[in-house]
Amino acid sequence: MGYDGHDHWRPDGPDRSRYPDWGPDPDWGRPPPVDDGRAPRRFRFWKVLLLWPLMLVLAATAAVGALFIYYTVVFPDPLAMRLKATGPVVRILARDDSLLAERGVSRAYIPLDMLSPHAADAVVAIEDRRFFAHPGIDALGMLRAAVTNLRAGRLAQGGSTLTQQLAKNLFLTSDRTWSRKAEELVLALWLELRLSKRDILELYLNRVYFGGGAHGIEAASQRYFAKSARDLSIAEAAVIAGLLKAPSRYAPSASPVQALARGRLVIEKMHEAGFLSGPEAAAAGAEEIRFSPLMRMPDQAEMAYAVDFVRDAAARFEDADRDEIVIETTLDATLQRRAGEIVERALAERGRALDAGQAAVVALAPDGAIRALVGGRSYADSQFNRAVKAHRQPGSAFKPVVYLTAIERGLTPDSIVEDAPITAGRWSPKNDNGRYLGATTLRNALAQSLNTVAVRLVLDAGPEAVAATARRLGMRSPLRKDASLALGTSEVSLLDLTGAYAAFSNGGYVNEPYAIRRVRTGGGKVLFQRIDAQSDVAIPRASVAAMDDMLRAVVATGTGRRAAIPGRAVAGKTGTSQDFRDAWFVGYTADLTAGVWVGNDDGRTMKRVVGGALPAEIWREVVEAAYETATPPPLPSDKGGAAASVTAANERRSGEEEDLIARMLAGEDPDRPDDASLSGETVVMPSGRILVRPPAIQ
Repeated sequence: MGYDGHDHWRPDGPDRSRYPDWGPDPDWGRPPPVDDGRAPRRFRFWKVLLLWPLMLVLAATAAVGALFIYYTVVFPDPLAMRLKATGPVVRILARDDSLLAERGVSRAYIPLDMLSPHAADAVVAIEDRRFFAHPGIDALGMLRAAVTNLRAGRLAQGGSTLTQQLAKNLFLTSDRTWSRKAEELVLALWLELRLSKRDILELYLNRVYFGGGAHGIEAASQRYFAKSARDLSIAEAAVIAGLLKAPSRYAPSASPVQALARGRLVIEKMHEAGFLSGPEAAAAGAEEIRFSPLMRMPDQAEMAYAVDFVRDAAARFEDADRDEIVIETTLDATLQRRAGEIVERALAERGRALDAGQAAVVALAPDGAIRALVGGRSYADSQFNRAVKAHRQPGSAFKPVVYLTAIERGLTPDSIVEDAPITAGRWSPKNDNGRYLGATTLRNALAQSLNTVAVRLVLDAGPEAVAATARRLGMRSPLRKDASLALGTSEVSLLDLTGAYAAFSNGGYVNEPYAIRRVRTGGGKVLFQRIDAQSDVAIPRASVAAMDDMLRAVVATGTGRRAAIPGRAVAGKTGTSQDFRDAWFVGYTADLTAGVWVGNDDGRTMKRVVGGALPAEIWREVVEAAYETATPPPLPSDKGGAAASVTAANERRSGEEEDLIARMLAGEDPDRPDDASLSGETVVMPSGRILVRPPAIQ
């Protein structure tokens, strides 16, 4: 069956003889197609292809709409937040109750109509030139920022609008996550639907942080120029607007030079945006700006790292419902200022030649109270606190932990140890100078920082025992459990390491470093009060004396000679990590323990900077500054009593041990001393001697 050439149905198919070039008919004999009402397959494909995006758009629209409803129900009216505090005024006091810093200096709200017209223009020009044209999200700006960042190979420009920044300020955290960014975008659209552009700009200017503790443009104007934001000139408004990119870096209280340079850039952007004519821009660029004489007080740059540390520790008390918070600290204002100046001067004079870009300092009282904390050479350039947050290899500065473990196993400063090549597995450590002394005292081995001896001590005691000693001293950083622990390959913070050394100076007590004595409201209500609890004894008194003996030798005759202070008892240890990436000196007097780190943030190799050079010199200057008006007390080994001298301690210990051995050989079972250990019938004596108990007669 089929159709013939004239579209006539034939039971036997078309007359193929009339069309010889057709060839065989493959459909001959098949019934005609049946119309089932379904669209052709090709049409169905395009239908699905177009339908799914439409469905996704509808679903996204519904989700955004639901979020809008949710935000309207959950979040307060944005305009009702105009007078809501961004946090209390926080006053931070030194140990003598002098004012170190003040944050949140003002929350005065100023309507946009009363604000200098130049202020709003400056902020829009530098932060969001298309503010009045976009709906809260600027796709063009985001694309431009992406291109700029790709060209720079880093995050050089952000794409957030003023509305997005306000959304984050009002409702969100500063977490840099994709989910938070997505929520920021939706909230920005929501704000644009709820508020006018003028309302958004007014809220933003009154809530954003301008550095120096100033929240809002009125506070910033009073802070930096001692005038109302109503009276800001073009140049002054430009300086304030320029702070928004990096308030801590560009704040005039931290760096007036950078603030002025940033202000000139803002003036150029105002001209490009059409807010200023050419003559107006030229006149503003030439304007002489006079900052407030009280601008740097009391928020001095030298205090900034320590202030941030204190703020972080007391963050839970900064309730927005409280008008004022007073934090009483342990910081010594004079020493804090001098330590910051010493670090900056040392790096300014020698840092470039040595390829050393950063340094940090920590100074502690015997009970762990922080007297000074410097997290870097310039808070304006970098707010990263290297004293607390950076974890670096301490090198030989970790060796006192190893030697303390050996002392507590029975060795003394006069014990003879072997300085010779050694192999631990596939590792063969060498001394820095490539030479070996052979038989030497434990004291000299530490003074000369002999690597092979430290490794031998770790292998003898076991890495686990050394790590346990470090934990006992308060070190919280993860530690390797192998022989390389001897050479300080495990990263630690300067604060942790300095805190551990404090036990050598205070008689063996472990104290966690702290900076806050008390927190109270402005009205006097106490929110926190530190209670001086009994410290844990980490080191027996005899061991303290032994360690003090050896660490004083480091400064007197060893690698730490540049830390010596004529006429004053000083002890400490140098440290240098592999390839001169880190250099340390940690040492103490009787009532001050200080640590210094020098290095580069990116781990770049310095030009042979060792712990006994620049770090030791910075340390000496910091300690001398601490005693400009005070005389340090004697070290523990100078005070008499149980730790009067290493020799006396060793003699007493030896006599006690011989008495114990005699009693055990006589068949008695005397109480085992705390620092002796039993293993079956084997007794390891405090000196390290091994006594095998004779079997009992049955």
